[in-house]
Amino acid sequence: MIWAVREALAQDQQFKPELTVIGTTSGGMSFGEDYYRSLHQHSSLRNAPAWIANYPLQKPVTDALEAFGIPTTCQVIANACASGTNAIGHAFECVRSGRYQSVLSGGYDALSELVFVGFDSLQASTPEKCRPFDRQRTGMVLGEGAAVLALEDLDSARGRGAHIFAEIIGYGISTDNHHLTQPDPSGIGPRAAMQQALESAKVAVQAVDYINAHGTATPFNDAAEAKAINDLFAAQVPVSSTKAMMGHSLGAAGAIEAVFCILSLQHQFLPANINFRTPDEDVDLNIVANEPRPASIRTVVSNSFGFGGTNASIVMQQLRE
Repeated sequence: MIWAVREALAQDQQFKPELTVIGTTSGGMSFGEDYYRSLHQHSSLRNAPAWIANYPLQKPVTDALEAFGIPTTCQVIANACASGTNAIGHAFECVRSGRYQSVLSGGYDALSELVFVGFDSLQASTPEKCRPFDRQRTGMVLGEGAAVLALEDLDSARGRGAHIFAEIIGYGISTDNHHLTQPDPSGIGPRAAMQQALESAKVAVQAVDYINAHGTATPFNDAAEAKAINDLFAAQVPVSSTKAMMGHSLGAAGAIEAVFCILSLQHQFLPANINFRTPDEDVDLNIVANEPRPASIRTVVSNSFGFGGTNASIVMQQLRE
């Protein structure tokens, strides 16, 4: 989080957030694991105060804010793997409502043994390469990381001459409550989130040039998301999951993938869905397979879906003067 905030502020030292909204799933779980092991192994508890102090979800965020003298209120959204996108979407709504002019938003997560073992027990992890949407996909690969975005009212940003990378124009969220860990196979939840995001953005489905999919490479998730995309969009819209390159960073995933989308708008390319070998008859999508493609794009959708049927989508576009 400290590195991510440092990079964000280095690009715009005049940005002064009034609120911070960050998504995560496991927070400082690794510190909790250290404490638990010490209790049960009867080893020294000398470091216990530090482990306990660093365990709360908000601690990495408040540490980063204090490191750079940012005196804002911190809101943490822990909403499974949709946390990062929901944090950005909530921050977007805070700015669009007029309650705030500037919000620092994003997500973070670090690997911990509990999370790793949890996904392994669900047989959702793979020992080989992550292959989103591939017929031979065998599961997800965990990653870790952090990403933050500086969100600001457009008139305010223009007024102070800020460099504007892209514009967030829509946000949608849904909950399908189908299963604790599996998506509704009909894709109704993801479809509702994407449709709501497009309605929020006042954008027609035909205007979307690229979808950064949740795409975890698990059989159920990829099939449900593909069904949702096919039901809502024309089949020719380019789709890729950048998790094939970055792994699934849980609460950080939506924030990292929003950055991918911003870069694609800046540099006019479609990010690659690497490790793609064999199309799946149940996943009829225009996959950006293995290599990035140059493209003329203005409007993109970024998806994040999580356990419990929580779904979130945001719409971003290239800013045109």
